Amino acid sequence: MKKILTIALALSASVASAQTLRVGIAYDAGGKFDKSFNQSAYEGTQRAVKNLGVKSSDFEPSDPSQTVQGIRAFANEGFDLTVGVGFANNASISQVAKENPDLYFGLVDDVSAEKNVASLVFQEEQGSYLVGYIAAMNSATGVLGFVGGMDIPLIHKFEAGYVAGAKAFNPKVKVIAQYVGTTPDAWNNPGKAKEIAGSMRAKGADIIFAAAGGSGNGVIDYIKQTQCLKASALPSGVKFVNNKFATLKKSAAYTKACAGDTRPMFFIGVDSNQNYLGDFDKNPATMNHGLTSMLKRVDNAVYALIKDVKEDKFKGGERRFGLKEGGVGYSVDQYNKALITSAQVARLEAVKAKIISGAIKVPSK
Repeated sequence: MKKILTIALALSASVASAQTLRVGIAYDAGGKFDKSFNQSAYEGTQRAVKNLGVKSSDFEPSDPSQTVQGIRAFANEGFDLTVGVGFANNASISQVAKENPDLYFGLVDDVSAEKNVASLVFQEEQGSYLVGYIAAMNSATGVLGFVGGMDIPLIHKFEAGYVAGAKAFNPKVKVIAQYVGTTPDAWNNPGKAKEIAGSMRAKGADIIFAAAGGSGNGVIDYIKQTQCLKASALPSGVKFVNNKFATLKKSAAYTKACAGDTRPMFFIGVDSNQNYLGDFDKNPATMNHGLTSMLKRVDNAVYALIKDVKEDKFKGGERRFGLKEGGVGYSVDQYNKALITSAQVARLEAVKAKIISGAIKVPSK
């Protein structure tokens, strides 16, 4: 009797294992823990592991040419869903999806023509409009920076929204935009992004928005090292027009490095909430240098796709995530709540409502 029970339990476990949904994730350049775009996809997958009981495996190519092999390996093992993170994975996902019409696939940031691929795309320009508005509201110089990663239409959407939002608040604001490069290496070159941030500071930019994947860490590192702008170093034609953060408690390092007539520098994070990266002294009570982050909820989109597969509701084709769908936004938390006032939040929410209703049309290029 005991032997029969043991066999029955083993068979039951085998059936349960066979029914467990398996999800494969192929990451883009920058890797799983880039603190940005890829990491957001990873977090959505891990939420599905915890909440939905799925199993996940991932693939981080050391070279882009390896991606199709990794995606095909998931398909060959019969994974229920394989997701390619990033537009660069479109060709690989589409090719393997065509070879395996009975399996499901997902693609983040581009649209595949294959019917068994769910293409998850975002209205980045809408979230970027809001953070551009925030930047213009808080700039002490009226000069803002935008650092793009790879010079492609996808990142032009971030730039277009950021510029439009900034100019909506202050038509006289100046936005300096520059890209890290024209190849996939642009996502993983923090040294070049750091150089660009330095050139922007020299032109009077006190707030820099980086939509550059792992390269954005170079902008954050530059601001950590410099922390502020000095009146004596401002270029001709640029001057301080306000001192909004004068009363905030500053770190000892800031007080020492930025004595005299100075104003703080800030970065704006991207994709994931990167506000915490601006807490340079590990003390949220002192002024943070992350003004806000443009949230691109890749985690929500990936989780929703996995949930659809789990519930047998998968649909191929394009799925668009904007402000209305909670796909993009801006972040306010313990790190930056002293920087963005409740009055500013109220104003931002009114602007957000107008974008959702269509009263404000945000350009995408």
